[in-house]
Amino acid sequence: MIIKNARVFTEDGSFMQGDVVVKDGRFDSVLERTADTDAANDSAPQEIIDASGLIMIPGLVDIHFHGCRGADMCDGTVEALDVITSYEASVGVTSVCPATMTIPRDELLCVMKNAGDYTYHGGAHLVGINMEGPFISPSKKGAQAAENIMHCDYEYFRQLQDAANGLIKLVDIAPEEPGAFEFIDKAKDETVISIAHTAADYDTAKEAIEHGASHATHLYNAMPSLHHRNPGVIGAVRDSQKCHVELICDGVHIHPSVIRATFAMFGAERMILISDSMRATGLEDGEYTLGGQPVTVRGNLATLHDGTIAGSATNLMDCMRFAINEAGISLEEAIMCATANPAKEINIFDEAGSISVGKKADFVLLNNALDIVSVYIDGKEITC
Repeated sequence: MIIKNARVFTEDGSFMQGDVVVKDGRFDSVLERTADTDAANDSAPQEIIDASGLIMIPGLVDIHFHGCRGADMCDGTVEALDVITSYEASVGVTSVCPATMTIPRDELLCVMKNAGDYTYHGGAHLVGINMEGPFISPSKKGAQAAENIMHCDYEYFRQLQDAANGLIKLVDIAPEEPGAFEFIDKAKDETVISIAHTAADYDTAKEAIEHGASHATHLYNAMPSLHHRNPGVIGAVRDSQKCHVELICDGVHIHPSVIRATFAMFGAERMILISDSMRATGLEDGEYTLGGQPVTVRGNLATLHDGTIAGSATNLMDCMRFAINEAGISLEEAIMCATANPAKEINIFDEAGSISVGKKADFVLLNNALDIVSVYIDGKEITC
């Protein structure tokens, strides 16, 4: 298959007018358009997709979301994962690393086993698990259930990782809680350690980073605010160049001005766009649940009954569009932060996150208004 005359987003973060050849579900060549390109492509008869006037980008990679279309990662069923992977593919997210919640120990073990045993049925690729809780701070629990919070426990993590067949790519912890530094020391070579749902001050967060934490979960949310005398987690992560940060650009969690300021403060190469979506995403307003707690959804706003924001009701493609259209982030930077950066963070960049020879042919064709025209996974068009 040849995708001809597309405006292709390349691995170096720029666009070129080019042709992309797909063979056996992978990118076989990525060529800038010339007369010679036409001659080479025309030499072998094959399916041709005319992408004139379209933008070709890698499939998006969401490394932090909980569910969509009435399904949640913590449902712990094959059917839920089928719904999640199908919906995410339909909105251009072709690799998913869904997040768990702070739920009872045995339930979490079952959720991990369900994901570890999951067989691909089409749709987005299940490439990992984001373990959000239970190793968090009670004072910054957000929409997590307080009764299931526990201190870091490496042996329990190992149980979960074994059940998940090694799929746990990120583990969220509050570094000020007992046992956190010891946990980082033991687990940092097995998974990405993320500072999350935390009341840590600057020095504590900095020490966690020195031990091996390298990620910050949904920056600004469920952590102390950046203060000019008490910079907290945000300041510590900013000062540590190896740390990468998540940002929820759904129009609810973070003001567009702060999105712009964060990109300026960290640089696009350290930013990862996430959706943090919950099961109401893709459905109408109403009453739903997240981690066993009731949630009310009105538009993009999802809240617990006490008013606490409870994830988002927006998919990653819409978050990327918001960053571009409302926050003024460049198209190139926004795409990079929703594709290459998250893929690199969970160590799947050899297979996903860019349109590069040898990688899975997961890509999205967009028009100039950034509407989806078609989505391809493993070189096959899916029904959106």
